[in-house]
Parts: sequence; C-alpha cells; structure tokens
Amino acid sequence: MTNVPFIAVEGPIGVGKTSLSKKIAEHFDLYLLKEIVEENPFLGKFYDDIDAWSFQTEMFFLCNRYKQLEDTEKEFLKQEKPVVSDYHIMKNMIFAKRTLKHQQLDKYEEIYRILTKDMPLPNVMVYLDASLDTLLERIEIRGRQVEENIKASYLSQLRQDYHDFMDHFEKNHPEIPIIRINGDELDFIKHQRDLETIFKQIKPYVLKG
Repeated sequence: MTNVPFIAVEGPIGVGKTSLSKKIAEHFDLYLLKEIVEENPFLGKFYDDIDAWSFQTEMFFLCNRYKQLEDTEKEFLKQEKPVVSDYHIMKNMIFAKRTLKHQQLDKYEEIYRILTKDMPLPNVMVYLDASLDTLLERIEIRGRQVEENIKASYLSQLRQDYHDFMDHFEKNHPEIPIIRINGDELDFIKHQRDLETIFKQIKPYVLKG
C-alpha cells in the first residue's frame, strides 16, 4: 500500500463510480484514473453471449488495467501525487469468477497473480452499492450501446459478488478502510448535500497523505 493518497471507487455496473470519481478528483484536486470500458472490442459480444466471449473480454480488461495502473504508479504515486480511480484491478477477479469456466479461470488467475503481485493497493476503498432497479435505471439513462443487452439476472448476481468481495477484502485487509455508500439513500448527482456527506468521509484519508 502506497503512502500517497490513492482512493479506489468500486461497485457494480451503473452505480456511478466514474461520476463520483470525477467529483472527488475535482474537489480534492487529485489525478483521475478512469478505466477503459467502451474501447473493449469484445464487450458488446460478451453481453450477447457471455460463455463465448468471457475469456477474451476479461483478458482485454486485465491487460489494459494493468498497463493503466503501472503507468499511474510511475507517473503519479511514485511522484507523490494523489490519485482517485474509478476502479481497481482487484475487480477483475470478481468478474472472472462469475463468467469464466473452471479451466479458463485457472489460466486467468495465474496470469492475474503474476501481473498484480506488485500493484499498489489503495489507501481507502469507496464502495458504492444500489438496488437492482436503481442500477438498471442508471444504465438505461446513460445509454451505452455496449450495455444494451445486460441481463437483470447477471447484474443481480454481480451485485452480490461485489458485496461478498468487499466483505472478504475487509477481513483480509483491515488496514484499508472501506467507505460504504448506499446509492439509493445518497444521490450525489442530484443533491449537493449528499455529495458533501461523501466528501467529509473521504477528506481524512486525502489529508493523511
């Protein structure tokens, strides 16, 4: 874990990770690291046929996120410049365990371990969650073509996977606090008061660096 403030915002698809990360970056003057999503050439096919395209999709995300984080560490964290990211590469295993078959998962996990063994961990994790109805509504509103065929059943399973992962992460990394935010109760897009509430929770970890 780096001593430079490194905030990772995580949560299921459609919960508002990028929107919140942008607001955090602007408010605290942090470098914003955004994950590559729509550039993934396999993603649209993946949502059409998960079994057929899961390995290609996950490998693309893994390699690109690894490269992004590696560059960010060199250019910002090692230069003592604080960062907020709308993902962390740890999320890859959430998706891989949900979508890959056993043999594929074994190969994928081996590559994942090699690539990420020296990756910096965040100082604090901001975990956004929301109900399935809220997630589906937000996905529809933002209107990404690659997300048109996301099934509610897949999203529901993914939401539970995130919940389980965060509980596991908290037990295994007690030194890294998790700020849990209920996206049904706090709407930081519509209400400045809700956004300020989130800022107050994050502020101590930014100043600590």
